[in-house]
Amino acid sequence: MQAITVRPYTKGDFPGIMELWEATALSRPERGDNEAAVERSIALGGMMLVMVDGNEGGKIIGTSWMTFDGRRIHLHHFGIAPASQGKGLSVILLKESLRFVKEKGYQVKIEVHRNNKKAIQLYKKAGFEYLGDYDIYIIRDIQSIEI
Repeated sequence: MQAITVRPYTKGDFPGIMELWEATALSRPERGDNEAAVERSIALGGMMLVMVDGNEGGKIIGTSWMTFDGRRIHLHHFGIAPASQGKGLSVILLKESLRFVKEKGYQVKIEVHRNNKKAIQLYKKAGFEYLGDYDIYIIRDIQSIEI
């Protein structure tokens, strides 16, 4: 039996988080995913939940990073370690994430790659609706902005 727990981020979690994000392709350098960004988002009213496996010495096997913009909660970097996938753990992590959303009292939004069918099924089952009339664009390299 796995001793799985979901808890809020604590100082010192980031190396394990980054290891998970690299294993699940949730992080790339151009995204600006770093410890300071996580801690800043928490200070602004967001939350980082980590799922840990007590049988693996408290190894981080899942994350759910929720940022808050004053209007909505944005759920991203939601993932489970490849070796732990297919065991229903994503349902547990999503339930805890949505508990935070409900307590906060704001709408929640998530972006998911259209080819990630398992994630789409999970999110739809939890009540997320597809906003089919939107495409999402981003400028990651702010130095490239010409004003």
